[in-house]
Amino acid sequence: MSRRLENTAFQCEHCDQHVLPLTNGSYRNHCPFCLYSKHLDNQPGDRSNNCKGLMEPIGLDYSNKKGYQIIHQCQTCGEIKKNKAATHTIQPDHILFLQQQIANLL
Repeated sequence: MSRRLENTAFQCEHCDQHVLPLTNGSYRNHCPFCLYSKHLDNQPGDRSNNCKGLMEPIGLDYSNKKGYQIIHQCQTCGEIKKNKAATHTIQPDHILFLQQQIANLL
């Protein structure tokens, strides 16, 4: 499968928003509006995971090397993964939304 086919537009299964592919050379793997993802990859962009569960954004991490990373937990199998936040691209991630949700839980 070519990289172009792997980075495609999709409709979010959680909030129903239309999500455009990234324009910064990376893979879009989560909704920039609600930050939910789908458990599709074993390695970034491979789309070979069989779970296909929704990945809930449960936290936010920051590193000097990767910048902001959204922490997702699969609602089907429970796996936890970090995904680099999409910035400087069409439809950048709504990180403030996640920060507000986390603050409301505290």
